Amino acid sequence: FGSSHCGSEQEGANPVPGSPQLASAMKLNIANPTTGLQKVFEIDDDKKLLPFFDKRMSTEVTGDTLGDEFKGYIFRIAGGNDKQGFPMKQGILCNHRVRLLFKKGMSC
Repeated sequence: FGSSHCGSEQEGANPVPGSPQLASAMKLNIANPTTGLQKVFEIDDDKKLLPFFDKRMSTEVTGDTLGDEFKGYIFRIAGGNDKQGFPMKQGILCNHRVRLLFKKGMSC
């Protein structure tokens, strides 16, 4: 398995009101846990990125949609950011931003 940390950079405005807004570029940080290597890929094609949208953390996505170079790979979503750069956190089971109260020493 490869781990995938997805982050998006939003550019431009949504051309059609009411339609889902797609990111114009998404950076995928793909890591190989057995070797410890990681590489960042920037994907601009919205059709290749569709399988990554609206997924929860730890969801597995096949790499076939990203192109022939990733055929046969399975990626696990291990993190990401929303449009404003706020990070995801495992265990938060809602699709909107929430405020969390942390005690000293808790991970954020």
